[in-house]
Amino acid sequence: NEFMRSPVRVSVDKPRSTATTIKQWLFPATEDQKATLLEAMLKVAKVGKGDVLYDLGSGDGRIPIAAAQKYGIARGVGIDINPQRIREANEKLARAGVGERVRFMNADLFESDLSDATVVTLYLLPELNLKLLPKLLKELKPGTRIVSHAFDMGSWKPEQALNVDGRNVYFWTIPAPGTRSYKAAMAAAKSKK
Repeated sequence: NEFMRSPVRVSVDKPRSTATTIKQWLFPATEDQKATLLEAMLKVAKVGKGDVLYDLGSGDGRIPIAAAQKYGIARGVGIDINPQRIREANEKLARAGVGERVRFMNADLFESDLSDATVVTLYLLPELNLKLLPKLLKELKPGTRIVSHAFDMGSWKPEQALNVDGRNVYFWTIPAPGTRSYKAAMAAAKSKK
């Protein structure tokens, strides 16, 4: 019942602690919370026409599909290592009517070419985010937007950190090599938390 649903809370306050975030990961969001998180992630990244969105750890495919349906992205790619999740995503895609702009790959994200992405979305554990960071810095063009649900990138501070209905969302932009932000990102990548 739409009337009974509690209001969505989005704040730019300090996100919750890692322990709280891990509890969030262990206790998945409701469907309403997932929809709210998805919208917040796409809005903070300013996703729009012309964007090429890569969703790493894409699960059921809801992010690339919604980005194509609601935000008109040029192309979306979901990558997941779990073949069952790719089957679910492809089933959802067949019903969504955006199959000409979205595809899902059963692949290892560390071995996938991400270089044409303008937006990357993540829902990976913290150690995977940090392991992925050198690849993101190497392959993505400066200005590429990164959004992570739940987990940060260690000491590389996000440009924005949102608390969306009690769940964390982090946003970064790939910096130009040689800048202070790039050096901070490289230091975080080397630290491995």
